[in-house]
Amino acid sequence: MEAAFARDSGDAPWAVAVSGGVDSAMLAVLASHAAGNRPLYLFHVHHGLFGQADLWAEQVEQLGQALKLPVRVAHTVVDTTAGQGTEAAARQARYAALEKLAGELGVTTILLAHHLGDQAETVLLRLLRGTGPTGLAAMAAETRRNGIRYVRPWLEADRALIIDAARRYGDATGWRAATDPSNADPRYTRAAVRTLLAPSLDTRWPGWRAILARHARLTAQASVLLDEVARADFAKLDPSEDASSFSLAAWRELDAVHQAHVLRHWFDRNGLRMPTEARLEALVRQLRQLHQLGHDRQMLFDHAQARVRCVQGRVLLEPRPAGRSGGAGRRSPATR
Repeated sequence: MEAAFARDSGDAPWAVAVSGGVDSAMLAVLASHAAGNRPLYLFHVHHGLFGQADLWAEQVEQLGQALKLPVRVAHTVVDTTAGQGTEAAARQARYAALEKLAGELGVTTILLAHHLGDQAETVLLRLLRGTGPTGLAAMAAETRRNGIRYVRPWLEADRALIIDAARRYGDATGWRAATDPSNADPRYTRAAVRTLLAPSLDTRWPGWRAILARHARLTAQASVLLDEVARADFAKLDPSEDASSFSLAAWRELDAVHQAHVLRHWFDRNGLRMPTEARLEALVRQLRQLHQLGHDRQMLFDHAQARVRCVQGRVLLEPRPAGRSGGAGRRSPATR
């Protein structure tokens, strides 16, 4: 942890994203000791999804008082009508809230408490979703998003060590972590992996978490090379300055493998999650079937919070209208 702070020679404040649970609380405790003279905040996002949400915010406030760190709470509304699912919508709202707080306070780096178990679950989920090599690289130790650097210092940390630290901290101070019921509710995808699949893997392959984390590291290394190819391909597509659009005609000059790969790169560059193979194939098929000059304004393809359209020969991303469900790519009934 000290090394993470040492690598930043500036004096801008940092923050720890704290839900009130064991993992983020212990990250806050460790960060409070490692920060030295650097200003450090605790950021808590109040989703309002559960009745205990007010209690969780209070517990974070109490932790901040114990650590003598300022706490900032952001209240946000999770849009569950956009077809992403509650988990994805909550994640999107959480990052938006964290970035808003960071902008208000001049915070440049936010610490996240993802650990070895989280990384292994992410690899499994992305494997099951068929997100391809880039998705299987899972979470990186450091990422940038909308000008904010996110650092995950615990990606190789066994959660058993974190739980033990929380127990000892609780015994010494009396502070206890919050419990999120969704973490054990199999109606939620990640919780289903944790409660239904993980116990079987623990019995048959006790080291599966470390193995999948190693797989993520190796895939991340390979993804660096793939990303270089995708960036070179994308540069050939006459992209707009903000990378939100490119030339349909130039895209069609690529071979089939490069066409699909550069679309994945385009989604990632615009902060969108990786589409499944079936979804990506549907988009590729629509782009290949468009009029040569790209005048088919009825072409609509919804993905995550964005919509893909083609106007005057340019393939472009735009925000998806609120309240529309995100199914597979589609055309209007008049053009089917």
